[in-house]
Amino acid sequence: MFNIERWQEIFEAISKNKLRTFLTGISVASGIFILVILLGAGKGLQNGIEKQFERDAAGIIEVWTGVTTKQYKGLNPGRQIQFRNSDYSQSVQKFENQLDKRASTYNFWGASVTYGKESSSYQFRGVDPDYLGIENATIVMGRFINSKDLANYEKVAVIGMKIKTDLFKDKNPLGEQISINNINFKVVGVFTDPAGEREETRVYLPMTTTQRAYGIGDKVSNLFFTLNKKASYEEALAESEKFTADLKQLLKTKNVVSPEDDNGIGVYNSVKDAKQVYDLNLYIRLFFWWVGICTIIAGVVGVSNIMLIIVKERTKEIGIRKALGASPISIVGMILHESIFITTIAGFIGLLGSLLLLEVVGPMIKSEFFLNPEVDFNVALTTLVLLVFAGAMAGFFPAYRAAKIRPIVALRDE
Repeated sequence: MFNIERWQEIFEAISKNKLRTFLTGISVASGIFILVILLGAGKGLQNGIEKQFERDAAGIIEVWTGVTTKQYKGLNPGRQIQFRNSDYSQSVQKFENQLDKRASTYNFWGASVTYGKESSSYQFRGVDPDYLGIENATIVMGRFINSKDLANYEKVAVIGMKIKTDLFKDKNPLGEQISINNINFKVVGVFTDPAGEREETRVYLPMTTTQRAYGIGDKVSNLFFTLNKKASYEEALAESEKFTADLKQLLKTKNVVSPEDDNGIGVYNSVKDAKQVYDLNLYIRLFFWWVGICTIIAGVVGVSNIMLIIVKERTKEIGIRKALGASPISIVGMILHESIFITTIAGFIGLLGSLLLLEVVGPMIKSEFFLNPEVDFNVALTTLVLLVFAGAMAGFFPAYRAAKIRPIVALRDE
């Protein structure tokens, strides 16, 4: 416990070494400042990465086709593989119990979309009802494609918010007719996408209507699946990898593609890719911790040095205290109080400065991969513990040296 006399002693000891104390305080404050800023930047990177993954449902698996590169069963390489409705239906039938969501799509790029006198070029897709959840989009007006639209080949469309703004301005688009490559569709919904404006320049149509209206028969561009939730990430990763392998085998067998040919049919497993991205983010944050802690250590060394100087200058005082009966523990406590005081005050200044900077500057940073840099309460508490520990470590060795001084030697010190 500090009393008034003890506080006076601390301030007197510090005031005798104003310049050294100031420089040491700057070192400690800068260490905490840099650590918190780096941790905030690490959190900003994590938030940005998580935001990018928000555009798709957890555990999304996407399958597409390509050109074969290996000869197989008498068929030459260079064949363009094309999915059909049967590829989708067989996949769903075989893995029905594992699937949470499923959808097939057909993509058109650069289509002419017209409303009245307004016209522009956008992408449109034939989709199944589950695609809304897979894409993690949100309906803000009307509805999405449903099973009735598929069964009845309805000419309905769901447009992105960017298209709504471009073509309809402030007008309500629901029930209005738009022309997509000279075929009319009724707008039944408007969606937004967390990934941003690029995804909102799409039009979604019923898959069956798209195949019939644009003469593509039973062709399919991509298959999308999400799996049932698992209790842990390890279980989800193991199941997704097994599902991916089994699905590739099924589709390669059906389309006569060599098992060793990864170009004929490609698969994207977001569970596996997410682990790689998050692992990279973890390494970056650990590196930031390392840099910050090294900076703090440099400040602690400075505090330790100044405490050694203080001990040297107060050798006679310490000798008198010991001659009057002061115990070694009380001498150690005296020095530790001073070192903890210096590091804690300087550290709090660095901590508050860094939190204020993150609070003010963080919201101004606009980037797809860097979002809302912040430091949560647990991290702030950890830095506080580091402050106290650093102050104790900085003063321990000088305090131990002071406690070992023999009174007779200290009293002779000039």
